Amino acid sequence: MSRLDSFIRRVSAQRDCLNLAKELIADIPGPILELGLGNGRTYDHLRELFPDRDIFVFDRRVAAHPDCIPDDDHMILGNITETLSSAVGKIGEEAALAHCDIGTGENESNARLITAIAPLVDALMLPGGIVCSDQEYSVASWVAQPLPDGVRAGRYFINRVER
Repeated sequence: MSRLDSFIRRVSAQRDCLNLAKELIADIPGPILELGLGNGRTYDHLRELFPDRDIFVFDRRVAAHPDCIPDDDHMILGNITETLSSAVGKIGEEAALAHCDIGTGENESNARLITAIAPLVDALMLPGGIVCSDQEYSVASWVAQPLPDGVRAGRYFINRVER
């Protein structure tokens, strides 16, 4: 499969999973967390899906399209493990949804990062909240949810926080 076809399948899966997540958290209050702003496409989609919710975005630096950059109160810059550790005070309440799209393309690097941030993301989530991610996380209190039709297992992940 070409890299272009792989990219299209990945972003289509991402969109479909986030659209499903909207339904899964319809009755769960709380803000949205976006780990990895990138060029801002997913943040822009989250704004469309959740116009009445605060969306807090975490990244090392801003490199997004100018129309897709959160305001200073919702953009949290710095090392992800440090910013997630101190995020409770910034976001003010536990989150209903976290979207984690911070994979580096290097399996070993991804594994180290996921191991470091998994408990930090878990600590920021409401019971019943949803975590959508491009990488598989192993958290005891997270239960894998069925993927939308057309999304191949292992392409994207949806977990419900059950504690």
